[in-house]
Amino acid sequence: MTAFPDPQDGDPAEDIERMNTALSEWAARSAADSAALIDRFEELGYAVRGKSEDEIAEILRQPPTRPDRT
Repeated sequence: MTAFPDPQDGDPAEDIERMNTALSEWAARSAADSAALIDRFEELGYAVRGKSEDEIAEILRQPPTRPDRT
């Protein structure tokens, strides 16, 4: 298995979706043990405080819920 998909194989949009899923799951596992990471996600607009690992992963698959600060 290769770490990066071959751009000539399959659909790039599917590759991005798979990578986003993997990264959100990894970040959720990391956040479960890190108050600082939870704080950072909250600052970025992801409402993850008090959520389970599965809920955090789902939240991270979506755009932030809070508008950008200016």
